[in-house]
Amino acid sequence: MELEDLKDLIELLKETDITELQIEKDGTKVKIKREKIFSSMEMSVHKSKAFQEKIVAETEEEAQRLATITSPIVGTFYRSPTPEAAPFVEVGIKVTKGQVLCIVEAMKLMNEIESDVDGVVVNALVENGQPVEYGEPLFLIKPVEASG
Repeated sequence: MELEDLKDLIELLKETDITELQIEKDGTKVKIKREKIFSSMEMSVHKSKAFQEKIVAETEEEAQRLATITSPIVGTFYRSPTPEAAPFVEVGIKVTKGQVLCIVEAMKLMNEIESDVDGVVVNALVENGQPVEYGEPLFLIKPVEASG
């Protein structure tokens, strides 16, 4: 898929109410997603670009403050020790360094994945039972200062 094709798709989406489009062509997957924040209000291109740049900068700054817990192996991601058990952690839960966050099963071995930091779970990036790759992000944790 060429850059010109992507530009055409984005222009097409601007003219419709479609908010998400996913295409696979020749082994390349493209997902375009947009949120319609201002339905009747028009913003000037200059203000819009400045606003977008500010949001991107703030998002990148926040992302740099988060600790990313990644999978150390290829396997299957499990949020709980058994199908009937509660998940090890939920979004919004405070965790401590060394606390088990999930399990990645590889070759019938259950590998506990632990937190690298004290903090609060901001996002769980993988669904239960989903295959994961080496280095794939599993959780985002906002580190907290150790008190004392």
